[in-house]
Amino acid sequence: MPTLSTRFAAPDDERLATDLEAEGWARLPALLSPAQCLGLRALYAQRALFRKQVVMQRHGYGRGEYSYFDYPLPPLVAALRDGLYPPLADVANRWQERLGQPSRFPAVHADYRAHCHAAGQLRPTPLLLRYGAGDYNHLHQDLYGDEVFPLQVAVLLSAPGTEFSGGEFVLTEQRPRQQSRVAVVPLEQGDAVVFAVNQRPVAGRHRAHRVRMRHGVSRIAEGQRLTLGIIFHDAR
Repeated sequence: MPTLSTRFAAPDDERLATDLEAEGWARLPALLSPAQCLGLRALYAQRALFRKQVVMQRHGYGRGEYSYFDYPLPPLVAALRDGLYPPLADVANRWQERLGQPSRFPAVHADYRAHCHAAGQLRPTPLLLRYGAGDYNHLHQDLYGDEVFPLQVAVLLSAPGTEFSGGEFVLTEQRPRQQSRVAVVPLEQGDAVVFAVNQRPVAGRHRAHRVRMRHGVSRIAEGQRLTLGIIFHDAR
């Protein structure tokens, strides 16, 4: 994916970091073209590409289904994962410093993937999610082991208003001694949202507080909604 090398040139990097610092999420408009979205959607029917399929209602996760890709990842999915990681690793390392965590994330995803594998987390986590009318996804966190990269990405592959309605991407944030705050992220086809997997730092009076984040999808009113999820840590 040749444009990824320039997709996060400054000031994009700075805007990304600023939005993540302020809200815990940032929108990346038109990350993928409509043709790329259609190509990724077509992969869902190719079952040999996936290691596992999950029917959400069987596990109390909501309604709908998703499938985890197996290695080797499809080229575009691998390019997105490798290309999006470096600027997000910069943000993640600043978060680690503010939270007083000694560990740091390597600059390239191949090195971080090797770190996950050394920790026993060997299974790839990028996935396609498919929702139909009446489907939804409960608020949750994508944690697959002790090794967690603090940011992840979701790319909307369907066109809201024409291919589906409802199905908004929702984030909640729980600050210390406060009620939860809710954000609904507006997305068009090909847009991506970067967001905190589990927790992020928020400035307090004396030190940074850990703010816990969860994400989900509201009920689909009609049509079908497909999403690509890019998670950077692998699973046990």
